[in-house]
Amino acid sequence: MSFRFISAAGIAVLAVANAFAQSPAPSPSATKPAAKASPTPTPTTEDLVNSLNAADLQAAITLLKSNFTNPDAITEAELNRATLEGLLVRLNHGLALLPDRAGAPAESPFYSELLEGHIGYLRLGSLTSGNLQAMDKKLAEFTGKKVDALIVDLRNSSLTNDFAAGAEFAKRFSPKGKLLFTLRKKGARQDLSFTSDRDPAYQGTMMILADGDTAGPAEALAGVIRFYEKALIIGQPTAGRAVEYSDLPLPSGKILRVAVAEAVLPENRPLFPEGVKPDLPVEMSIVDKWQIFQLSAEKGVGPFVYETERPHMNEAALLAGTNPELESLEQRRSRASEKTPRDSVLQRAIDLVTSLAIYQKR
Repeated sequence: MSFRFISAAGIAVLAVANAFAQSPAPSPSATKPAAKASPTPTPTTEDLVNSLNAADLQAAITLLKSNFTNPDAITEAELNRATLEGLLVRLNHGLALLPDRAGAPAESPFYSELLEGHIGYLRLGSLTSGNLQAMDKKLAEFTGKKVDALIVDLRNSSLTNDFAAGAEFAKRFSPKGKLLFTLRKKGARQDLSFTSDRDPAYQGTMMILADGDTAGPAEALAGVIRFYEKALIIGQPTAGRAVEYSDLPLPSGKILRVAVAEAVLPENRPLFPEGVKPDLPVEMSIVDKWQIFQLSAEKGVGPFVYETERPHMNEAALLAGTNPELESLEQRRSRASEKTPRDSVLQRAIDLVTSLAIYQKR
């Protein structure tokens, strides 16, 4: 039996070899190895969990309860704890667990400055009635000084629930009679809409500065100004927390903070949970930003944006026997050792305003 099997195998090999001998030689292209398909990426745990349907999820929990080596780890309390922990991650900024009822966030001050004689700079701070009055006063001053470009800095607008206050700020930069944004609340009979009831205080070239500290009503404000005034947003994505929160007490005294309504821009454009994406992304250190904000109250924003012009040797210096170029070099070395931060986001906005002004004059 084994001899006949080997013989048959040998005959088959000879037949194949003879067939190859009689067939024409393959072309060079035919001898190329087939291109390897790119490896399929390994699915993550999140991908696998998201792929499960309701029946899979129920079956997984049932199998876990009856098979896991430590039954105490699969009690109802542990399952509920795991559920809440998972929801805190999956719902992103829509849910938070706080140790106790947090106090009101510290109010960020309003700041303004006139740059290059024609660019108005407004750092709004917290969207409060006091800062709104300060902004109105400064906008009136800018009008008298013929400001032709405005930079609205929302990078220190802290999170609040006061969307009505945010709407008041938005009215200063939106056409009268236009819808600003809508608060949509689950179970409410009617959404709460905010509409501008006044003429805008400024119309012209606008830039908005934003980042992860632009949160809540400030995100709606940024979206509204871009929607109606075609303003460019420079910086980083906003926080993705354009929602109204409700703080719900737990029996232990801890607080469950739940997003109960979300702000939606005109044309049904959502803000939560993705936030507002910048038109021009610019990276900047958060530490540098807050250092600049603190120091600018005394020094202005100029030292953190503009390079100081270097002095040159002149006749007066020769007569005095001094060398301003050497003195400037020592000063620059001193500043370099201090590592003066630079506001790259504001600098980019000023560059854009300048470029637009040059283009429009052509």
